[in-house]
Amino acid sequence: MPVSSKRSPAKSQAICAVVGSDEAEVKRVALQRSGEMLPAEAGDLGCEIVDGVADNADQAATRVHQTIEAILTLPFFGGDKLVWLKNANFLGDSVTGRSAAVLEALEKLVETLEAGLPAGVRFLLSAPEIDKRRAFYKALGKLGNLEIFDKLDTSRSGWEEEAASVVRDRADALGLRLRGEALELFVLQTGGDSRQIDNELQKLDLYLGTPRREVSVADVRLMVPASRAGVVFELGNALAARDLSGALALVEQLLFQGETAIAILLVAIIPTVRNLLLAKDLMQRYRLSRPAAPFHFTGTLNRLPAEATDHLPRKKDGGINTYALGIAAMHTQRYTLAELRAAMSACLEANVALVSSGLEARTVLTELVVKIAAPDAL
Repeated sequence: MPVSSKRSPAKSQAICAVVGSDEAEVKRVALQRSGEMLPAEAGDLGCEIVDGVADNADQAATRVHQTIEAILTLPFFGGDKLVWLKNANFLGDSVTGRSAAVLEALEKLVETLEAGLPAGVRFLLSAPEIDKRRAFYKALGKLGNLEIFDKLDTSRSGWEEEAASVVRDRADALGLRLRGEALELFVLQTGGDSRQIDNELQKLDLYLGTPRREVSVADVRLMVPASRAGVVFELGNALAARDLSGALALVEQLLFQGETAIAILLVAIIPTVRNLLLAKDLMQRYRLSRPAAPFHFTGTLNRLPAEATDHLPRKKDGGINTYALGIAAMHTQRYTLAELRAAMSACLEANVALVSSGLEARTVLTELVVKIAAPDAL
């Protein structure tokens, strides 16, 4: 799966390349394309596979030359055939990929493809990594169908929205209803990894069986392993919900997993309080309604004048991280604006204490969580 897929306009239906950093999805789609491109009457003998896994530049160049030879060699028993350069691991920006021998071999492969495939011959390439700056990559896009499956960049704000869309589509295909907080938790637990998404959905499918197809938060917590991102997400949710005991337990869990106190503060606590404060301020100033789901807040923000959102944090692409603000907007009724301002001040004090004082880190975090989540503590 993606998690990001792009397909060029069809050139030659006899040439197809499936590439990208999402190795699991590349393998899945390439296998599917091989079945589609394999001549119906040819059977197993109609597919000639060249193993693209090479240990060095000489092996890689040899694999490419074997592919060219396979393309130009007519099937032994006549008829049509598919040539598949499978799992090529030398097309990325690596020492092997930059070697003169490999680059020269790839130029010859491009020349072979540009000259036109022999009648009845089809070509499929699959590769877990490819350097998109190279002439070979650009040639693939011009000559045939190029499909790209790259992993989500979870370091970028807003990746959750794209991952949630993927998870929803895959859950729907299995007949599972995965929505709301259960979807949000599942996305964070699986971290946008296509292989894990598929595995965990299959587990939920088997666990629920046919009588029940609605996936609950409890189901996700029971069946899907708790990742670091998932625990961070749950800590943010617990703080937003003013669930003091739950927040304290999650802080302890993160510390037990080896997370530093300053990381917990900067990654989980401060972003949660900041988003609550921003959402609360917007909702009060513009009399906005509480959204039923995080995604619903996107349209609300888009309808506001530009000056109302100029101060909001931006993603790398310049857009607003509406998903995180939408989650916060669902919980703002639990805090007053004054409480959230006091919570931000408390976060600053905790930050200073963690980096410049000798206070025990667990104590600093515990006191901060109590100040934020405990009723009447702020």
